[in-house]
Amino acid sequence: MDTDGRVLQVVVTPANLSDRDGAECVLSYVRPDLPRLTKIWADQSYDGADFLAFIQAEFDLTLEIVPRQPDQEGFVVLPRRWVVERSFAWGGRNRRLSKDYEYHPECSETMLYLASIHLLTKRLALSPV
Repeated sequence: MDTDGRVLQVVVTPANLSDRDGAECVLSYVRPDLPRLTKIWADQSYDGADFLAFIQAEFDLTLEIVPRQPDQEGFVVLPRRWVVERSFAWGGRNRRLSKDYEYHPECSETMLYLASIHLLTKRLALSPV
């Protein structure tokens, strides 16, 4: 997602792939197409000195971890992370994305792209010229 919640790249991976390994997969697809990408915000599951060093060395990106507050109880909106959560909620409004109906990963990726296109065209139709 970009900072406005628009989908940049979708990569559907198996459920047994860790978040870190999935991030490496996504970045290998995204990095050549987005030369202006310089910073990534992520949650605590991406924390770790070895992963930070790998992202810096391999992709020349800055990874900023957005941590939970130590005394946090329940749901609290965290800076930058709400953009991704909001985008997931927008996608969940589509019937085909409300549950995992797709059998093939390519179909899931396509449905996510279609939902993103639908949202963007609705925004364009509503925007004043």
